[in-house]
Amino acid sequence: MVRALFIIDVQNDFTEGGALGVTGGAAVAEGITEYLREHADSYDLVIASRDWHDGDNDNGGHFAAGEPDFVQSWPRHCVAGTPGAEYHPALDASLIDVHVKKGQGVPAYSIFEGVTDDGRDLIEVLDEKGVDVVHVAGIATDYCVLASARDALDAGREVAVLTDLIAGVAPESSKVALEELGAAGAELLATN
Repeated sequence: MVRALFIIDVQNDFTEGGALGVTGGAAVAEGITEYLREHADSYDLVIASRDWHDGDNDNGGHFAAGEPDFVQSWPRHCVAGTPGAEYHPALDASLIDVHVKKGQGVPAYSIFEGVTDDGRDLIEVLDEKGVDVVHVAGIATDYCVLASARDALDAGREVAVLTDLIAGVAPESSKVALEELGAAGAELLATN
């Protein structure tokens, strides 16, 4: 089995104090770093995504013109090149093999909607490396973690969500997201 770890959107704007900060985001950043340092040999590939939105447009309606509905439209966040778009400082980026940027001018939730720094689609990278098992950690459980894990299942990979290395926007929607993923065949796995 060739295993990859997906680290979803562990960015300043999605952690406490950010434009769309979630409770527990900083702890997720610290937890992922600690976990990777202890289990570096458990993964053949570590892939991290970041929202990387355009600053000069509404990114296909993703940025609200007025009041955001927090379903389809959101406050400005993770604008390319700003501190909010950077990885949270507690996430050790030196442990990441492949960086994926998503949402460049369009709404995007899944890591599969992004491109690597060298311009490739993620599925191409996974196929090239023969990845058949994907573990998913990051932010937010009920949005981008859900979409990324769902797409990994749809891409024929075995998927596990690392339940103690995720943080969601809201408890109820996060619970529903994990139930949906479990029903779809993802393993819900605590690392400790």
